[in-house]
Amino acid sequence: MENLFRLVDNDQDFFSRRCIWVNGPVIVGAGPSGLATAACLREQGVPFMVLERADCIASLWQRRTYDRLKLHLPKQFCQLPNLPFPLDFPEYPSKKQFIDYLESYARKFDINPKFNECVQSARYDETSGLWRVKTVATCGSNRTEFEYICRWLVVATGENAECVMPEIDGLGEFKGEIIHAADYKSGENFRGKKVLVVGCGNSGMELSLDLCNHDASPSMVCRSSVHVLPREIFGKSTFELACLMMQWLPLWLVDKLLLIFAWFVLGNNEKYGLKRPSQGPLHLKNTQGKTPVLDIGTLEKIRSGDIKVVPGIKRLSYDSVELENGETHDVDAVVLATGYRSNVPSWLQEGEFFSKNGFPKSPFPNGWKGNSGLYAVGFTRRGLSGASSDAKKIAQDIGEVWKQETKQKKQRTTACHRRCISQF
Repeated sequence: MENLFRLVDNDQDFFSRRCIWVNGPVIVGAGPSGLATAACLREQGVPFMVLERADCIASLWQRRTYDRLKLHLPKQFCQLPNLPFPLDFPEYPSKKQFIDYLESYARKFDINPKFNECVQSARYDETSGLWRVKTVATCGSNRTEFEYICRWLVVATGENAECVMPEIDGLGEFKGEIIHAADYKSGENFRGKKVLVVGCGNSGMELSLDLCNHDASPSMVCRSSVHVLPREIFGKSTFELACLMMQWLPLWLVDKLLLIFAWFVLGNNEKYGLKRPSQGPLHLKNTQGKTPVLDIGTLEKIRSGDIKVVPGIKRLSYDSVELENGETHDVDAVVLATGYRSNVPSWLQEGEFFSKNGFPKSPFPNGWKGNSGLYAVGFTRRGLSGASSDAKKIAQDIGEVWKQETKQKKQRTTACHRRCISQF
C-alpha cells in the first residue's frame, strides 16, 4: 500500500481516472487462455481480475467464426485445465459445443470478467513496483475511464486479436461485397455467386468448401506453398500420431513420415496448384508458426474442379480480378481469409519480453514469464494445449509467492496478537 501512495504522489493522472487496487493479477482477455489462467489461479487460492473488451467470453469464437466450424484437433487436446469435455461430446466438437463448454468452465470456476472494458495502455511503474493498466469501459453511450493497479499482469489477448487486412491493388474499385473471414458465417448468402477466397490456410480451405456446399463457385488464391495433411491417418488423428512419434523420433524424421502418409492418403496435390514447402510441416510450425492445413473434404472438391485454385492477385477491378499469371476472372464477392495477428504492441508499453510482432521473444516453452510480474498465455503457436500448459505454470508461479506472503502475514498478525495479550 505504501507503493500505491508513492504512485499517487508522483502522477496526477491518477486522479483523472477511477483507480482500483487489484489484490492479485490482472488478466487481459477472457478467451480460452484467460479463462484457463483464471481457473488455475482459483485453484491456487489467488484472487484476480479479468478484463475483456467484448461483451462476452471467447468473443473470437462467439462473434468471429463461421457456423460450420469444428475443432480441428481431437477434444482431448483442446480441453482446459481441471475440466474435461462432456463424455457425450464428439471427437471434434462443434463451435456451439465448444462455446457451451467455455461458458460452463467460467461458471464452474466462478470467473466473472469485467466486460466492455478495453485496455488502452499498460506499463510497469518503476517507482512503485506496480503495473498500471488504463482502460475505457463502455455502457451504451457512456464511457468511463479506469486505472487498475496490480503486482502481476497476465497478457491473454492471444495470437488472433486483430484481423489482417491485405493491401490489394484495386480493392477500393471493386463493386461486389468484400468481407474478412471474421465476418463470414455461411455460404448461404453467396449462393450462385463467384467468390474469390484470398488465402489457403485452414480458414480459406474450409470457407471454400462451405461455399461450394452452398452452390457458390469459389476460387481460392494460393500465393505461397502450403502443407495439406489428412485430419486422420489410418483412423487416428494426425496430430495425435505426430505427438506419439515425437516421443521416440527426431522432428525431421517425423516430418518425413507425415509427408509419406499424406501422399499415401491424399496423393500428389501439386498438379492442382497446391505446392508443398521445402521444409516439413512440424518444422515450419515450430520455427515460423505456420499451421499445416488439415483436410476435411476440400481436396476432393479441388480435384473435381468445384473449387478452383488460382495464383496471386495482380489487381482487382470493378467486377473482375486479374491474376499474376495474366488470367482474368469475373468475381461477385471477395472473402479475405488472410488471418489474424496479435495486438499487444498497441497497448502494452514494454520492450523486453514482447517483440514488435506481438509475441514473446523467447520461444516455447520459455515464453510465458517476463520480468516484474509480467506473464503471457496463449502465444505458444501450439493451440489450446500450449495455452493450458502456460496457464498452469503462471498460476503456480504466482501462487507460490502468494501463499508464502500470506503465510508470513498470518505469522506477523499472530505474533502481534500475542504481544498485545501479554501486555494486558
